[in-house]
Order: sequence, then structure tokens, then C-alpha cells
Amino acid sequence: MQIEQVHEYDIDEELRTSIYELLMESFPEVYPKHRIYFKQLPHFRFIAFDKTHQLAGQVGLDYRVMNLSGRPVRILGIIDLCVSSKIRSQGIGSALLKEIDRFAAGRSIDFILLFADQMNLYLNNGYSPYKNMCKWLKIDHKALTMRGIGAEAMNELMIKRVRNTEWNEGELDMLGYLY
Repeated sequence: MQIEQVHEYDIDEELRTSIYELLMESFPEVYPKHRIYFKQLPHFRFIAFDKTHQLAGQVGLDYRVMNLSGRPVRILGIIDLCVSSKIRSQGIGSALLKEIDRFAAGRSIDFILLFADQMNLYLNNGYSPYKNMCKWLKIDHKALTMRGIGAEAMNELMIKRVRNTEWNEGELDMLGYLY
């Protein structure tokens, strides 16, 4: 398996089609038609290819500042990590997470953040669940329009510390959209 970092603006039509098919397979009836992003383009992706250079998995990444209990924190957000159903449970998801860890090490990133319905993969890779009250910009993913500000305690929030900064369960203002 080979993992490549690809900036969103460098994705060609062939890779775009493969990513779209993987997202539709992984998130059926949820993902918008003809798009390879849900609410907003990620800054870049890690793409996993198998031995025949076929798409095996992908993860989008978003870098931004958020406000945690009144202080700025630098967040690398994980968006839509997914692996082809034909080759799941072979360590590809963990390999993508390890690639994210390598990327984040030594950079100006305080935490890696994600939201997960199924937490086992992330728990096994050093992520911890938190239940913060979160605020975010609500976006209608179909019409791509703002709908206001959302606020609620999030049970799906998971965090991995990158730098020597402490996370707390205070209010998290995402200063943007919810992944």
C-alpha cells in the first residue's frame, strides 16, 4: 500500500471519480451527488492506493483555529475517513491515521479532532472521546447555504493531543462548519 498527500486543487478527474465512488459506497444516501466533499472542501487529503494503484482509502484534512473555553487552539480536523469495503479490516484506516500523526508531529497543531459514530478504530489509535458543548456554522450541505449557528453537546467528538496542550470539556467554538 502507498499513501500520498494530495492537495484538493491537484485532484484530477480520474482520482475525483474514484474518491466520489468510495464516498458514495461508504456514506450511501448521505453524501451529496457529484461532489467529493460534504459541506466544504478539505485543505488536502491522504489517499491510500493498493498494489495495483487502485484507490483503497482516503481521508480529508482541515486546518484551522478553534476557540476552546476562551483560548485559541490549532486543530487538524479529520473529515470522512473511509476504506473500500472490499479491503476493510486490513489496517488501511490505521495506516491513514498513522500518516496523519507523522504529518502533525513537529507542526503548529495542538490537537487532531474528529467526529465518529463508530469509535473503535480511533480508540485503538490513541484518540479519546470528549463531550464538549460545541458551536458551529450550520450549512445546508445540499444547497450549500448557511442556516445559522448550531449549539449542542457532541457525543461523537474525539481528540488526540499533538502538542503539550491540555484539552478540557468546556465550550468549543469551531469558528466554522462542523465536519
